[in-house]
Amino acid sequence: MNSAELLYSNYEESLQKCELFAKLSKPQWFDLLADFHEETWTQETCIINQQKFLQHFYIITSGRIKMYNVDEISQKEHTLFLLKEGDVFDLFCLLDGAAHKVYYECIDNINVLGIHMDHLRTWLKKNPSHFESFFSYTGKIMRALEANVSELIFANISTRLLKLLLSNIDEESNKLRYINDLPNKELANLIGSTRAVVNRHLQILKKNGSIKLQRNKVQIKDLDLLIKELEKENNNSK
Repeated sequence: MNSAELLYSNYEESLQKCELFAKLSKPQWFDLLADFHEETWTQETCIINQQKFLQHFYIITSGRIKMYNVDEISQKEHTLFLLKEGDVFDLFCLLDGAAHKVYYECIDNINVLGIHMDHLRTWLKKNPSHFESFFSYTGKIMRALEANVSELIFANISTRLLKLLLSNIDEESNKLRYINDLPNKELANLIGSTRAVVNRHLQILKKNGSIKLQRNKVQIKDLDLLIKELEKENNNSK
């Protein structure tokens, strides 16, 4: 078994979650993975070297990593994306070859598969049919950023928090995932607020019985009630 086949064997489940390469057959995965290597980053590792992501492209195979920006004057943070298993970065650097002024911090211990940007661009030139998937995925990312900006401008904190919670509920289990164990500061960074404000709104949701707070974790107690809270917020904003 060569290195590409070994990577596929070890991370097949994670790779199948990678939307960007969703249409690849197993032989095509073997061809692509021939130029990939593994990297491991420990929890709380902060990566601010923009040159690293200008030259390398990554697929996350385990853990969560936040992609964020910091205002130089106020030092306020805003999390652009909370990346998880199957997600990729940095797509913007791949597309335009320009440095992307964002930072990354590992929420968990992280394992990634990395490839040099030039090798990935070469693979794409040899496999032009996959540009369609890249265009579609890029459009999805741009729409997510568009929605993020619109909510920061037009939606109040309560609405933003409710949408964040509801968008991270597993459809099968109705349980909160990905953000359920994040501290309030990280939740605040995701919706453009502060830890104190988020804590106040979480306490309100706890009091009305829609969520449960225990040991710094958020649990969904009544999904229907949570949905009704969002509907009420939307009606009040009209």
